[in-house]
Amino acid sequence: MRLVVTGGAGFIGANFVHTVIREHPDAHVTVLDSMTYAANRASLDGLPADRVDLVEADCANPESTGRLVGELTGPRDAVVHFAAESHNDNSLATPWPFVHSNIIGTYAVLEACRRHDVRLHHVSTDEVYGDLQLDDPAKFTPATAYNPSSPYSATKAGADMLVRAWVRSFGVRATLSNCSNNYGPRQHVEKFIPRQITTILTGGRPRLYGSGANVRDWIHVDDHNAAVLAILDRGEPGRTYLIGADGERSNLDVMQLLCELMDHDGFDHVTDRPGHDLRYAIDATATRDELGWRPQHTDLREGLRQTIDWYRENRAWWEPVKERVEAQYARTERVL
Repeated sequence: MRLVVTGGAGFIGANFVHTVIREHPDAHVTVLDSMTYAANRASLDGLPADRVDLVEADCANPESTGRLVGELTGPRDAVVHFAAESHNDNSLATPWPFVHSNIIGTYAVLEACRRHDVRLHHVSTDEVYGDLQLDDPAKFTPATAYNPSSPYSATKAGADMLVRAWVRSFGVRATLSNCSNNYGPRQHVEKFIPRQITTILTGGRPRLYGSGANVRDWIHVDDHNAAVLAILDRGEPGRTYLIGADGERSNLDVMQLLCELMDHDGFDHVTDRPGHDLRYAIDATATRDELGWRPQHTDLREGLRQTIDWYRENRAWWEPVKERVEAQYARTERVL
């Protein structure tokens, strides 16, 4: 099995590469990554050089993407498309990189897969569905109408629509997945959970948007990637699969749990993010029933404990960028 993994030096993509190499001894992975600020070569450390190649290029470049996809000729070969700009705060400040990566990049990947008739799995987010009310028992399903709130989620929604159109119009053998919020090792420190962990580790005081009432459906990155592998193996082209672990917790709950696990005495509330979605919740019943996938990391407390340990033991991975990230937040955050 040969895979081209776009965005394979980012958070979810790099963890996916580690999972593939660990669980599939016959697999070879080519990581295609433009190595923006959110990528980290160190995320691929420890992987066998004879089974993992890193190609530093933009997936939106049709020449480099087409060349790599054209090398996939086996029946189990595929492209797994993780590459995306994904940080909501950045999309509010500068939307263009999100249009370029998420829409134009997906177009280039689709065209390469169409030209060479290569299987594609496109990784997306539950944020394309907008948000749910806090007291609403409903969850997102594949039939939920798209209602994105930010430039990030709008461009991911556009990318999803491109994939569906290429499946219907050109017969591209693609599957899609929309996943809830991921956590785990190798996540950039600009994101909510690693930001709080690394702030405490550096002696700072963590910060929470608004009241922290916003609810996210948390899933460990390894469970997400196990689902992606199941879709690659058993998924039906043209289908959308939702991935979630029934891990709904408010941001306030997560912050308090992190402080408890790290024996930290408190945090500050800061001005809320514009257009901050209230609640996400995934109904992954079809994915579980049809593909036989089940999340294994269902204890959020234990998953966070392991994540804290990873950041504590890998300071060299995140310390070089921590100060810059906090300087960016300082320009917009105000303590309430």
